[in-house]
Amino acid sequence: MGDLGKYLGDAGTRSALWSALLEHVYLSLVPLAISVVLAIALGLVCHRYRRVNGVLVGLFNVVYTVPSLALFAIIPALIGTRVLDPVNVVTALTVYTTALLVRPVVQALDAVPSHVTAAATAMGFRPWRRFLAVELPLSVPVLAAGVRVGSVSNISLVSVGALIGTGGLGTLFTDGFRQRYLAPIIVGIVLTLVLALVVDLVLVALRNALTPWTRAGRR
Repeated sequence: MGDLGKYLGDAGTRSALWSALLEHVYLSLVPLAISVVLAIALGLVCHRYRRVNGVLVGLFNVVYTVPSLALFAIIPALIGTRVLDPVNVVTALTVYTTALLVRPVVQALDAVPSHVTAAATAMGFRPWRRFLAVELPLSVPVLAAGVRVGSVSNISLVSVGALIGTGGLGTLFTDGFRQRYLAPIIVGIVLTLVLALVVDLVLVALRNALTPWTRAGRR
């Protein structure tokens, strides 16, 4: 505990921790936001065109099995960036999270009752309006569950990016192992867990705000 107090007592260390935390938030949440948009678009395609469904879902299942460290190393060669560029981590995690979310989006859209979509069509809703006003809102609970898993996955995987020199809280682990110093490792674990918890609580609050009818049903 003495080493931990000494480590946290240094003003320069606290400033570095704050910078690492903000970078970790950026590297984990930007891919999550991009992936939600991509997964909804791809999930809608799979929902509407069943022949595409098996191909895309199978492809994303294969992509998700690729080790994260290998993908971090491959991305620079594919998109022409420097190895240490944070864009590599953002791109890799966007691919991973999109692969994770497509199936829940398809399942959520498939779970929308057919009589509801039929009623919306009968009321004059065109396909895009019906999707945005009826199908997508009803899919939010299932989609939110997938996004919560994706957020935890991203927050964890960003730390792996420190092995190729990118920032975030993962630098605390690599520095601690390199210096054989336990304090930064403990701080890195705690901050990562707290960040994952805070993001999860925010996502739950957002889900509840977007689905007020679910709260009414529980009363």
